[in-house]
Amino acid sequence: MSSRLGIDVGGTFTDLLLFDERSGAMRLLKTPSTPSDQSVGILNGIQQLIEETGVAAADIATLLHGTTVSTNIVLEEKGAKVGLLVTENFEQVLHLARSQTPGPLAGWIIMQKPDPLADLELTRGIRERMNSRGDVVTPLDEASARKAVRELIDLGAEAITVSLMHSYANPEHEKRIKAIVEEMAPEMTVSLSSEILPEFREYERTLVTVMNAYVRPSMRRYLNGFEEKLHRVQFQSSVNIVRSDGGLMSVERASQSPVHTMMSGPAGGVSGAAFMASLAGYPQALGFDMGGTSTDVSLIEDGRPTISRQTSIGYYPIKIPSVDVHSVGAGGGSIAHVPMTGALRVGPESAGAVPGPACYGKGGERPTVTDANVVLGRLPPKLLGGKMVLDTKAAEEAVAKIARALSLDLHQAAQGILDIVNENMFGAFRLVTVQKGLDPRDFALVPFGGAGPLHGNAMAMLAGCYPVIVPPTPGVLSALGFLYSDVKNEFAQTFVRTIDDVDVSQIGDILTKLGRDARAWLREEGIEETRQRLNYEADVRYFRQGYEFSLEVDPDRLGSGALNDLAGRFGLAHERIYGFKLDQPIELVNLRAVGVGAVQKISLPKFGKEGPDAAGAIVEQHRAYFEGSFTSVNIYDRAKLRAGNRIRGPAIITQMDATTVIHPKHTGEVDEYLSILIRPDKAS
Repeated sequence: MSSRLGIDVGGTFTDLLLFDERSGAMRLLKTPSTPSDQSVGILNGIQQLIEETGVAAADIATLLHGTTVSTNIVLEEKGAKVGLLVTENFEQVLHLARSQTPGPLAGWIIMQKPDPLADLELTRGIRERMNSRGDVVTPLDEASARKAVRELIDLGAEAITVSLMHSYANPEHEKRIKAIVEEMAPEMTVSLSSEILPEFREYERTLVTVMNAYVRPSMRRYLNGFEEKLHRVQFQSSVNIVRSDGGLMSVERASQSPVHTMMSGPAGGVSGAAFMASLAGYPQALGFDMGGTSTDVSLIEDGRPTISRQTSIGYYPIKIPSVDVHSVGAGGGSIAHVPMTGALRVGPESAGAVPGPACYGKGGERPTVTDANVVLGRLPPKLLGGKMVLDTKAAEEAVAKIARALSLDLHQAAQGILDIVNENMFGAFRLVTVQKGLDPRDFALVPFGGAGPLHGNAMAMLAGCYPVIVPPTPGVLSALGFLYSDVKNEFAQTFVRTIDDVDVSQIGDILTKLGRDARAWLREEGIEETRQRLNYEADVRYFRQGYEFSLEVDPDRLGSGALNDLAGRFGLAHERIYGFKLDQPIELVNLRAVGVGAVQKISLPKFGKEGPDAAGAIVEQHRAYFEGSFTSVNIYDRAKLRAGNRIRGPAIITQMDATTVIHPKHTGEVDEYLSILIRPDKAS
């Protein structure tokens, strides 16, 4: 068993990447997704891959699956009927939420407040109360709990959430209620807030636990069906599901905590970008994932994706660790239009896969970013290895509508569409760099996704981030990222104290306990001691500030100066992010242990550098529009490029899953791992 299979399920295509650990060979397959049951499309892809490669199912040691099942359940509102048990008089916790409305001044008028995932009709309060230190104020009234559980069962609840006040400090009441539910309804799935998110802030804790319960029955059915289908084709490999923070977990864990898989697709892409940037020698990089509908921009520091403690699914703010990704409604399918103001707009509306851009020849008539690229010759007429022929005339007719509205010629209008969409995406670049006190010029750029390499060079020209590192398989980088992921989970405890009032031994005891929990979890996942690694963090803020951020701590160095060092690092980080620091007491909020189980990493083959001449990879000449006029450009076949080859811009490089554009006054060089590094030419 020497192969690993990464699978990324998208809305239109499912990407499969098979990596042979013996030879270093990678085989890539794109197959249509099956939204009604994603496992059907995956199985079709696996069988096709086995037929094409001759690899036996028994030779595939590990399958790594990034899934959008849980996200789709929430967005399509197809989850379970959730019953919610809370502390008495806190039944409206999901309705009150944070009592915040979006800006600007009249934002509340157009606000679409989401319906809670647990109806008030299915919410019951139970007589009990803990305080924030975990002391029992009011004992649990078991008769009240049994009555509430019976009512929820009779009302048809399909899953139950228990989220009691301050259960992060003492989970005993929640655990007892779970035992009561299991006694009364053994088949009922129960989610406890003290297990899903043992941190303070009752709204976020309740919401994320309700969401877990909402998707859990469907996710469990999907994963069970997925494993059954694999066994039917004699597939005996271990199956891991990708988490939102880029880590891995077993199918059983994913069935219990599916809320941690909400952002697994974007996480894989950023992990892959971090991997390829580090191989190229640039651990500081920006991930630029441009698809058909949206673009995701992410920050990679020291070769690792930045992790955020909160993300959002639709209108719901979800407090789970996830790769920090900023999305903007700009992609290859974004529609260009001229509103009554007379200023060109691009997006956020997209042509989608059907009818798609006009050049797809599927009935689309509105001009898109892809059509503008075709008109300017940036996209050659044949895509997907010649399987797809683009309709240049239809693209020109669509873009001509914009040209007429703006009184420009056809090519100026197409260039305008690209300039606007690039500026829109540059806004997301500023969010992850400038707004955090970072200079984008200090970072490389890794473009991926179907349209990323097409716009990567132009984005680098705007942001000043070089080199542009185009991976060997930019269209399926998520699947590659899965192959580079480790098993991972987090264990946290709320501990609210100002640094002046802290007993260092108490912090040490909490971190030791969290570390034990993390190691026990890793053992259950089959990770032996030698492959286990623990990282420790503290969430820190100014006294009674509304938000906090995480800083690393070392439990072995919790001496007298450790907390002063933490306070100093917090002040510097706060000043870098927000532009100021205060002479205020500093407060610890949460302590956390992150357990990582190292898996065998894929090792990409390293090629010896050949000469700079890339003439052997030229397949044809083409005319493309750059800097206000058409010029002759070479079109290269990516598969024929060799390490050490240099490609002078302007040039177009085609491959099965993406098209790369190198602009004039830039040169691309193929590195030892077959990534193309694009840099501006030095002024002579």
